[in-house]
Amino acid sequence: MRNAMKLTLAALALIPAAVTAHTVKAPYTATVTTTTYYSSGSFHGAIDVSSGSCDYWGVETGVVGSVYWNVSIRTTTHYCNSGNGSGNQNEALHTWADGWQFRIWHFNKTAASVDKTCDRCQVGDEGSTGNSTGAHTHMQQTKSGTYDTSWYSGYTSKGEAVDRTETLGVLD
Repeated sequence: MRNAMKLTLAALALIPAAVTAHTVKAPYTATVTTTTYYSSGSFHGAIDVSSGSCDYWGVETGVVGSVYWNVSIRTTTHYCNSGNGSGNQNEALHTWADGWQFRIWHFNKTAASVDKTCDRCQVGDEGSTGNSTGAHTHMQQTKSGTYDTSWYSGYTSKGEAVDRTETLGVLD
């Protein structure tokens, strides 16, 4: 009986623990243009990346692991140099079970801009929809109005060149 119990316990030890963190990779080859604070010193609470080219192909969600994305298209016109006002940004949003939300903003609509469950999938092309001053991708995590900047703290910094293989942060 003891041997059977030891075998059972040994087998349980081989079962992987539930994944509680998701790595976030760059959505495309780009430069980190803004993190926690804008150049003006005002709070931003997110990461912005830009390739420097509007409609750059293939903005990915960046989140490693299969999760559900609610994609809201508020603007079908392609914006590049300046946005079309607050609240008009296109958005891919994932809500975690604990209520935290991770979102991607400002992309231009493409055929890939639909609700889906996926691992680092494309949701549009680099754009400037919403309250934006140029084509880029905005990535942030919030819960009940609270911004979480710890997910990218220590992983990336303003001015850093990144590509799709590089980690921007980890969502716990």
